[in-house]
Amino acid sequence: MANQTSGTINIPANRDALIGVIFALLAAVGFSAKAIFVKLAYLDSNVDAVTLLALRMAFSVPFFIGVAVWAGYRHAEPLNRHDRLLVLGLGLLGYYLSSLFDFIGLQYITAGLERLILFLYPTMTVILTALIFKRPPGRKTLAAIVLCYIGIAFVFWHETGARQGGNVVLGASLVFASTLTYSSYLVGAGHAIRRIGASRFTAYAMVVASVASLLQFAVTHPVQALALPARVYEFSLAMAIFSTVLPVFLLSYAIRRIGSGNASLIGAIGPVSTIYMAYLILGEKLSAIQIMGSALVLAGVLIVSLNGKKA
Repeated sequence: MANQTSGTINIPANRDALIGVIFALLAAVGFSAKAIFVKLAYLDSNVDAVTLLALRMAFSVPFFIGVAVWAGYRHAEPLNRHDRLLVLGLGLLGYYLSSLFDFIGLQYITAGLERLILFLYPTMTVILTALIFKRPPGRKTLAAIVLCYIGIAFVFWHETGARQGGNVVLGASLVFASTLTYSSYLVGAGHAIRRIGASRFTAYAMVVASVASLLQFAVTHPVQALALPARVYEFSLAMAIFSTVLPVFLLSYAIRRIGSGNASLIGAIGPVSTIYMAYLILGEKLSAIQIMGSALVLAGVLIVSLNGKKA
């Protein structure tokens, strides 16, 4: 009888965990596909980063407005001035500036290198936390961070040899700036989420970023800039749905079921899936140096994430 009771309890729990793992995997692949959609939109098209980002946000923002309205009804207490400033500042930093740097950087580097640089955000978060809150990381974490940057150096060195060095340096610097702004956002987002709530904060921050992206396009581009091939709109819509809206909610549901630590570890599949998709879809070449560098980055980030989870 005890065994039956135990089985009855464990089966739903195991099923919940399995669903969480599947959702986390789908979210990681969805986020990773963004670079592929961006690169496809750039191919044989004169669309620029500002226009492409505006299209992505234009297709995404109705979903986030809906979530923001729903979250507002659930939380009767309105945001105070401090909360509004948090949403405004972090939304501009983490979703607008970070995305803008990333989209511009992708004009100059491969999707695989872009995803590896973006994947460094846990190491940057550790470094920023150490600098701001005076929490020095342990030796193991420091060694893992060094390992990550050695891996990036290998991949970067390969790309500068295979392509025009100046463009690769520019693109990598822009994507690094994207990672840095997103890491800064993560450091501040914990406080905001505790005050406002995860769904509410994410929806409001995405609306802020969308408005900023659309305003930038309106100020810097004529309406004629929207006269683009149909496939650019198709890729932008796919990016909005499969690499923005769905992954955000899938990751949220995954975190509820398996926790943020496990979900972030599963996210390590992201760079691997990007490199594989770039190889199959974009024809980006793979070399032994790239594989070795990617392995070092993945190993280092996993060690940093595991240490953070234990802490």
